[in-house]
Amino acid sequence: MTTSQSTGTGTGMSTGKNNGVKGTTTIADSVVSTIAGIAAREATGVYAMGSGVSRTIGAMRDKVSSSDDPTRGVKVEVGEKQAAVDLGIVIEYGTPISQAADDIRSNVSDSVETMTGLEIAEVNVSVLDVHIPGSDDDGDGGKASADDSRVQ
Repeated sequence: MTTSQSTGTGTGMSTGKNNGVKGTTTIADSVVSTIAGIAAREATGVYAMGSGVSRTIGAMRDKVSSSDDPTRGVKVEVGEKQAAVDLGIVIEYGTPISQAADDIRSNVSDSVETMTGLEIAEVNVSVLDVHIPGSDDDGDGGKASADDSRVQ
C-alpha cells in the first residue's frame, strides 16, 4: 500500500489543485492490481489471464457471482513511489508474443502511472499458454459423446 502526503506544493502524487489543504492519499495494492489487470486485458492478443488452475477456479467463481476478476493473473509489489507488476497471460495463437508483451507493458505502465502517480519499476509478462480458436470446451466438460468415442 502506498501513501503520499500533500503539502500544498504539488509534490508527491498530488497533480491537481489542492488549495493548500494538507492530507494523505493511500492507494491499496488491490487498486494497482485492478488497474494493471484491466490494462493488460486491453492489449491485442491477450485471451485470458492467470494459470490454468486460477482460470478454472475463477470461471466457477464468475458463474456464481456474475463478475469478472480483473486481478486474476496479476501480482503487484507497491512501494512508496514505485510499483512492480507480474502478469500471467494466455495469448491468442498467431499473435507475435514479443509485440503483445511490449503492448501489455506499455498499457500497464501508462495506466498505473497515470491513475496512481506511481513510477513503474518493471512489468514482467509470463506467457502461460496459447489459446487456439475452436479449442474451447463446448459445455460438455471435455467429455466425448458416444459418437466421438473411439472405443465402446
